[in-house]
Amino acid sequence: MKLIATFVAATFLTASVALAGMPKTYQVTGPVLEVKPDMVTIQKGKEKWEIALDKETKVTGNLKIGAKVTIQYRMKAASIEAKK
Repeated sequence: MKLIATFVAATFLTASVALAGMPKTYQVTGPVLEVKPDMVTIQKGKEKWEIALDKETKVTGNLKIGAKVTIQYRMKAASIEAKK
């Protein structure tokens, strides 16, 4: 029984450490203006948002122009240049 409890505790600890390293999730909602294999553009107020898509992007429903969508995303740096 102690072995099972130790295993369960270790599993939860490992999962929580893995999730703690993930960047914060944000969301944006609006109508789709354009769909490409690697990008979707939506209208957010007066701004157009271009969101990149990759093989890990999960799409449910029919992603098409005019559809109202809610996108969950994380910010990821493309490059960083440190100045003195």
